[in-house]
Amino acid sequence: MRTLGVLAVIALALAPSPSPDDLDQRVAADQAVTAGRAELGAGHVDIGPRYHDGEWTVLVHDDTVVPPVWRSPRDAVIRVPDAAVQKVPDDPAYAFLDQEPGTPVHVIPQTQDPDVVWVGWNTQDPGVMDAVARGVTMSLLGVQGPGDLTVFLQSGSLGAPDVLWNSRQPYPQPVWVETNTHTHANWVFARPGVYLATVEFAAELAGGETVTAREVLRFAVGDRTTADAAFAAAFTNPLPSAVAPDSETDPPERGPSVLTAGVAVAAAAVAAGLVWVGWRGRRVRRRAEREQQP
Repeated sequence: MRTLGVLAVIALALAPSPSPDDLDQRVAADQAVTAGRAELGAGHVDIGPRYHDGEWTVLVHDDTVVPPVWRSPRDAVIRVPDAAVQKVPDDPAYAFLDQEPGTPVHVIPQTQDPDVVWVGWNTQDPGVMDAVARGVTMSLLGVQGPGDLTVFLQSGSLGAPDVLWNSRQPYPQPVWVETNTHTHANWVFARPGVYLATVEFAAELAGGETVTAREVLRFAVGDRTTADAAFAAAFTNPLPSAVAPDSETDPPERGPSVLTAGVAVAAAAVAAGLVWVGWRGRRVRRRAEREQQP
């Protein structure tokens, strides 16, 4: 079982980094939306908005098939196998996981692992890029599962983890995503089982109209968790109201920090174990908590 910690030179052999082209993808306007259930257990998958014929939807961009297709999240289960198990590092920088060092957790890593599905998000649908004025607000509205779900970015070998979503925190949890963005992060599941995560994508179109859509992402975590169980599960927790996109002219400046999906791997530090390595992506910026309007 692998242990996560600071970047080590030895880790380069264990966690090969993707080429820049892996994140520099382009999404074709004519990619089909396909029907039928699918279990996505390996290869590249993104979550994101699609705007076509005046309809704003949240879909799963499935790059595990050729040619790539869009799928409804209702028809897709993301499989996280036991091959994804890693140990929580003995490092206070990971205290946000609320787990004892050495605890096994299932991890979809930020850097692609051929044995684990690679899940990210993109705002690269041509209809979205043509219609959206500035960017998209991507929000986590709720999580159901046997344990906590945490999503974070880590920039390079020495960068501190930057938590985007944490199921122990209040909802909604918004993140600002610029158009033409393709980013991957670390998804950490505290225990095996079925997880349901409700996400919402909202944007202001160039004409001033606000569009919003939400869907439930389904994860089957652990080899003993079946896709059938994930498909059968229903999200029953109460959800917050829709998260409106920011109306200010420069939304990234509102955030308390700038989230960059990282730089290429730096082999400067020597330490044991496999890392959650950051990788370069396009700019992703955390949204500040929205002020209460009078």
